[in-house]
Amino acid sequence: MIYKTYMLHIGSPHRKAAVSLSALSGEEDRPFGDVREVFPMCSAEIGRPIHPPFDPEVLSALEQIRAVYPAFTLEGIPDARAAVAEILSGSQPFDLTMGGKVRKREMTVPAEGDRPEMRVVVLSPTEPTGPWPGIYHTHGGGMIVGAAEDGLEEFAPLVAEFGAVVVSPDYRLAPENPDPAPVEDCYAGLVWTARNTAELGIDPEHLMIAGMSAGGGLAAGTALLARDRGFPALTHQILMSPMLDDRFITPSSKELDGEGMWDSNDNNVGWTALLGERRGGPDVSAYAAPARATDLSGLPRTFVACGSAETFRDEAIDYAQRLLQAGVSVDLHIWGGGFHGFDLRELEAAIVKASRATRREFLVRALCDKPVQ
Repeated sequence: MIYKTYMLHIGSPHRKAAVSLSALSGEEDRPFGDVREVFPMCSAEIGRPIHPPFDPEVLSALEQIRAVYPAFTLEGIPDARAAVAEILSGSQPFDLTMGGKVRKREMTVPAEGDRPEMRVVVLSPTEPTGPWPGIYHTHGGGMIVGAAEDGLEEFAPLVAEFGAVVVSPDYRLAPENPDPAPVEDCYAGLVWTARNTAELGIDPEHLMIAGMSAGGGLAAGTALLARDRGFPALTHQILMSPMLDDRFITPSSKELDGEGMWDSNDNNVGWTALLGERRGGPDVSAYAAPARATDLSGLPRTFVACGSAETFRDEAIDYAQRLLQAGVSVDLHIWGGGFHGFDLRELEAAIVKASRATRREFLVRALCDKPVQ
């Protein structure tokens, strides 16, 4: 067994430290099993690889979130969806119209073949003076929960302030609709968006894709499909804590057990719901698990961000590194002490403010800079 060690500067608002990240290479893909089978350096006494500490300023928020959000099991997915819906219904709804500056519409992507019709949510400026840059947004939820509206509070202010059109598909969820349904739904919605740019008010030469968590993985997979099928052209991909790898072969995929958000157990449920018995084996497409892609050339300029104390850290770093090696321009940010989703809410913690400001700055540049053709 061969180990490769990478040095990476992990930044936080308070400090920067060089840390060593070990990644397995040269090992045949294997299903998720006992940690000591995949990481023999973890003894029975140690149990799991050690994860970086959580930033003290976000610990109270993490404890509050963990107190209300359910742990996932395959059998309990319907109950988990109901619990998440109840939590969201009890929170103050975000005004996606931004006080009348944004027009919110629901539209339909027509059915085709075995794929049923699909609802999409469209946000656009109230003033019809486009065409505007387009953001195709794929929501998160571990492949098993969520809806098209989720995560749009990140983008509605950009629509109001800078002018953009956001399209968010209500793709089918696993396990009722396993792979390839979710990523093919997302691609179908992207194609529909690109073919209806005139009606939507989108500049056909300025279309990007963005997603958080499972949505980040779907965004990456959809971008691969767009490249390989030759349509449509994308200017940027924004991958926020992306869910990219079903194989559980990185240290960070094993580090969290009952800690943080979306630990290795939740991750196992999400991937198994999507892939079933294929998870971790040789018959998984790179469109479902983009970390499996061997050719990352020809992809759009990329933003990748992740917390240092979350399950997806190492696969995000590896994907960004291989994009760079393939000649793709990449902005990579690893936030020291961040758990999965630490920056989704506006908190006073310095790390949250820094992460949100950095992401917003990239999005504003992506919207305002006309791509050179």
